[in-house]
Amino acid sequence: MLFDRLGRLFHVLENTFAYLAIALLVAVTLAVCTEVVMRYAFNSPIYFVVELSEYALLYITFFGTAWALRENGHVRIEIFLSALTARWRHRLGMVSATLGIIVSLVLLIFGAGRTLDAFERGLYRATLVEFPLWIVLLCIPIGGLLLLGRFSQRLVAHWRADPSVDVDVALLRGAAGRELE
Repeated sequence: MLFDRLGRLFHVLENTFAYLAIALLVAVTLAVCTEVVMRYAFNSPIYFVVELSEYALLYITFFGTAWALRENGHVRIEIFLSALTARWRHRLGMVSATLGIIVSLVLLIFGAGRTLDAFERGLYRATLVEFPLWIVLLCIPIGGLLLLGRFSQRLVAHWRADPSVDVDVALLRGAAGRELE
């Protein structure tokens, strides 16, 4: 009901931020290629490209992580998981989702606090491009919120599932978890 609606909202948000991450990745690739050509072909480097690329990589990471988790694009230790029974995989999935929620809350709370502090104090990065620090940090609480939503959905999917049934990606994205997507 409410959780299902929130799940659909997070699905849309995950896709939106994943597309933003893709756009940033394309922009960084083009900017770095342009900078290399300008530096070596015309001896006229674009000095701010490296710094802005660093910021963009931070955004790409935090904007794309929840989507990668949803699509199971993260690293898994299959040899370890395949040795476990369905019940243990189920328990491990619940523990993993719970730990993910805790880490996501830390990212969200401390990231939001640090971002707000940088905004209120008007802090800037003392670099070539004086960039407001709060803009650099803003992706951390956003990414934490997206991860919190995804890990919460995983925990609910595991909670709703029968522990004797093998809970894997097919179950999380299949019949038992479809309403969560």
